[in-house]
Amino acid sequence: MKKKLTVIKVGGKIVEEEATLKQFLDDFARVEGYKVLVHGGGRSATKIAAQLGIESRMVNGRRITDAQTLQVVTMVYGGMVNKNIVAGLQARGVNALGLTGADMNVIRSHKRPVKDIDYGFVGDVDQADGEMLAQLIDKGIVPVMAPLTHDGQGQMLNTNADTIAGETAKALAPHFDVTLVYCFEKKGVLRNANDDDSVIPHLNEADFKKYVEEEVIQDGMIPKLENAFQAIHSGVSKVNITMATAIDGTQGTIIEK
Repeated sequence: MKKKLTVIKVGGKIVEEEATLKQFLDDFARVEGYKVLVHGGGRSATKIAAQLGIESRMVNGRRITDAQTLQVVTMVYGGMVNKNIVAGLQARGVNALGLTGADMNVIRSHKRPVKDIDYGFVGDVDQADGEMLAQLIDKGIVPVMAPLTHDGQGQMLNTNADTIAGETAKALAPHFDVTLVYCFEKKGVLRNANDDDSVIPHLNEADFKKYVEEEVIQDGMIPKLENAFQAIHSGVSKVNITMATAIDGTQGTIIEK
């Protein structure tokens, strides 16, 4: 019987504010069993870039990552945000280790091909090394993964944190009974974006497609849910989309096949 593992992805909006970060780390430290944390940090990157006189350009919520911006996100995601989280977890008795995809070659990706938009140094994941991560986890280490990968040729790449969480969960599914939790500032997937209590408690793929057609589900929630269904189809036992203050799996939206 596989041991239980929880992969939790938390948005930058939560980890970039002192009060919400403190609450989240308290909650994460209380999660029982093996666990992995994946974090964002986009607002911090935008702020630091502005201080350096570098303009941040976004298309459909995705950051255009030119050479200067890549330097900023590598510094902010892999450095400031990641190490603040690691230090906070160590203070709570969690033996955390900060990682990018380049560390131990845990996530390899390729530069996104130019189609309608040139996203620059943005990576699309090719593979995640579940065996290497499992060895760390078995030793009682909690990986804290920044949204950065590499191409194996010395090039760092900015990579969507939701994708990293999904790929990490899929890579660990052969080794553990994996639950993937996407947490953010809403209570779950909402029927009405203006009603925080209109949570859809269970969501299967057929309903997801229907809600997208009806524009009930739209914008950034679509790729998040696409990642969730890919994870379910790749051996992840359970996916939960919920608030950052409810990562115990009892609330939010449960994704089903």
